[in-house]
Amino acid sequence: MDHRKKSMEELARLSPEAFREAKKKPVSILLDDIRSANNVGSIFRTADGFALEHVYLCGITATPPHRDILKTALGATESVSWSHHEDAELLVKELRGAGAQVQCLEQTEQSTLLRDFVAPAAQPLVIVVGNEVNGVSQSVIDASDGTIEIEQFGTKHSLNVAVATGMVIWRACSGTN
Repeated sequence: MDHRKKSMEELARLSPEAFREAKKKPVSILLDDIRSANNVGSIFRTADGFALEHVYLCGITATPPHRDILKTALGATESVSWSHHEDAELLVKELRGAGAQVQCLEQTEQSTLLRDFVAPAAQPLVIVVGNEVNGVSQSVIDASDGTIEIEQFGTKHSLNVAVATGMVIWRACSGTN
């Protein structure tokens, strides 16, 4: 078996300019009051890695060019489309009105387990992730189409928001073109 690391040429990485022009996955992330700029930067980097459509930064969520975002994003704030919105609930209603399916990453009654989640084939998907302490606000959950829950088996029943976001993005993108 050849487990040689691939060279930069073999990875065929796009330039930020080429990435902006490239076809994206029909998936976006909405950050609802994320307090850690390091988490925001990490999510930007994941959004770049999976060629996501957009990152919506809502409420108190830090925006580029915040130093801690730039440190963890490693340039992804220059390649990934993003915007800031004061009111996450209003934005969710607008996105749904425009035809997107909005799913919150949260532990709720009637949630869909991540292992059972299938991204919609015929409409854009927006995944909402919430504050590190309080999660996604109930008003945003109420305005959404549903919730996705990551099964957990330890004592904490929570994951770092950037880690959880990476898991749900992988699942959502694994079945999209």
